[in-house]
Formats: sequence, C-alpha cells, structure tokens
Amino acid sequence: MTTLIEKAKKIVIKVGSSLMVDQDGGHLREDWLKTLASDVASLKQRGKDVIIVTSGSVALGRKYITSGKRTLKLEEKQAAAACGQPELVRKYQEFLGKNNIPVAQILLTIFDSENRRNYLNAKNTLETLLLNGVVPIINENDTVATEELRFGDNDRLAARVAQMVSADLLILFSDVDGLYTGNPRLEPDAKHIPEVKEITRQIEDMASGALSSGIGSGGMVTKIEAAKISVSSGCTMILASGKEKNPVKSLEKSAKYTVFLSSDNPRRARKRWIASSLNVQGEIIIDDGAVKALKGGKSLLPAGVMDITGRFDRGDTVMIKDSRLHKIGVGIAAYTSDDARLIMGQQSEEIENMVGFSGRDELIHRDNLVLEE
Repeated sequence: MTTLIEKAKKIVIKVGSSLMVDQDGGHLREDWLKTLASDVASLKQRGKDVIIVTSGSVALGRKYITSGKRTLKLEEKQAAAACGQPELVRKYQEFLGKNNIPVAQILLTIFDSENRRNYLNAKNTLETLLLNGVVPIINENDTVATEELRFGDNDRLAARVAQMVSADLLILFSDVDGLYTGNPRLEPDAKHIPEVKEITRQIEDMASGALSSGIGSGGMVTKIEAAKISVSSGCTMILASGKEKNPVKSLEKSAKYTVFLSSDNPRRARKRWIASSLNVQGEIIIDDGAVKALKGGKSLLPAGVMDITGRFDRGDTVMIKDSRLHKIGVGIAAYTSDDARLIMGQQSEEIENMVGFSGRDELIHRDNLVLEE
C-alpha cells in the first residue's frame, strides 16, 4: 500500500458521511477530521497534490430541518445540505489551515462532469488550485442535484473528479474495509477480497449483496461504479475503512483494503479516449513548422494555423491536417471555431487583443493532442 501512495503524484480522497458525522447526535467528528487534515499535510509535504471529495452536508444539517425523522423528503434533504455545507467547509478550512494549507470549496454535480463546457471550467479551476498549493474541498451540489441526491452518489462524483484531473490514485474512505464475497454482517463465511484486477459480472454481483452504512446513502454498488470509472481513466482505486484516526497513515501501515488496479496510466488513458472520439467537429490546417513542433512534443499554437473548417466549441474534438491535407492527428480545442479563426496565424501574446479576453496560449495543448503513428 505504501508503494501505491508513494508513487502517486495526484490523489483524490473521498470521505463518507458515516466518517464525518456521528450517527447519534448528527455532530461533526472533529477529532477525526483533525487527524485527516494531519494526513493531508503529510501528503503535501511529500510533494503530492490532494483533492478531497467530502460527504456529510446533509447528515450535518438535518438537525436543523427535522425533529428526529429517520427519512427526509427530497426538499428536506436539500435544505439540510444548505444548512450543513457551510459548517462542513468551515471545519476543513480551520483544521487544514492549522497546517498552513489553504482550501477552496467547489460544488459539483454529475452533470458538471459530463457537460463539455462545465467539465472544462471545473477541470481548469481544479488544475489552477492545485498549481497554487490549494486543496479543493468538493461536495455534490445537493441543493440542485435532484436525481443525484436521491442516490447520494459522491462515490461516482469522486471518480469523475479523479478522471477530470488525471489523478493517479483515488481513495474511498468508508465504514467498510473493502469488498467481500458477501455481506460479512450476515454471512460469517464471506471472504475479504484484497485485490481486483478486472471488474467482472461476478464482482458486481458481490457488490449488490454487500453492506452499507446507516448514515450515508451510497452503498457498495456505487463504489464498484466508481471503480469502473476510475480504472478506465488510468487511476487505481482503493476502498478502505476510514474509521480509525489518521486514516491515510493507517492505510499505509497495516489497514485492510481492496485495491482496484488500473492497467493503464492517466495520460495514456486520456490520449486513448481522445483518439477514439467519433464526434469530430471541425478541421485545423497547420503549416510545416507546426507539424514539426507537434512531432517534437509541443502544443499547437495559433501562429502555425493556416486554415480552419467547420464549426466547433471549446472542448470539442477536432482533426488536425498538414498543408497537403494529410491527417496529422486529433485534439481538443481550447477555443471555439470563431475565436480560433480570429487568432490563427497570430502570436500567442496577441490572443487577448484579438478575442477580448485572456485565454490559453495554445489552441490545442499537447496533453489534449494525439498524433497519427
């Protein structure tokens, strides 16, 4: 386990409601959260980027909305989330701040991870925060996420975030210590599975009969769905119990867990996803100097663009051709076709003057570019 964490450069940690809030009084488990903050500080000191996807706003805020009711209506859950979210983030800010780590609050929905424009905005914001040493604290936007809220699906949201930022490792901390062949609370012979190399139908069947906590609404099925998203994007996922204080340190020492291994890495997985895109929206024709630069590992700058055909939005996949109209590769555009036409042939420092805002220097960044072999 130490090796997996040690090798990872970018780590997403998801924390379940049952770890954040005690089941009896609905109060935040501050002593536990302090130790998580200490673990995050240790990871940061070792040069790692950390993102936290946290549950707990509904569980924390329900005491303000209901008097002892076990089940809340949808609108009551949304109101509870609105009450609990400020308290939740304030405590993260307090405890991480004591370790000199700034935090940022981001509220997302699954829609934001699937809609092209929202995805790009969220991705760029997250990457900018990480570059500046800030730990993003992410929660589902429960007050508007109606369908997602019914499932309490922060597990899948955490996997989408890991995919979004090309994380190496996703750690799902829950009240269970991994995947079992059955529900260990009901089946004494159920065996713990330490490693999953492939998520088969058999693995999914195990998850459908597994246990879940009484305070959170995401069960083992959502964790397997998260694992599918994670490993397909080149990110290994660990499912472990976070009940002990200093959960990351416990995980590195001797805690039991299930690891869902990815046979790929985030960069290759992203390149493969771009290359397999069938929805190519336009073409960018580039000069010989730009072709040489791309083959040398550079990004595509506006100066090397000769012509643009078709219509595309920022975030669409476009085909790249040389001056003889031979396909060079495909990539994800950082500008719309209209803006790209304004800046083509121009130096990057002229972009703001041409389009009226300060955008990226590259028309297509090399990380979003796949060349023909």
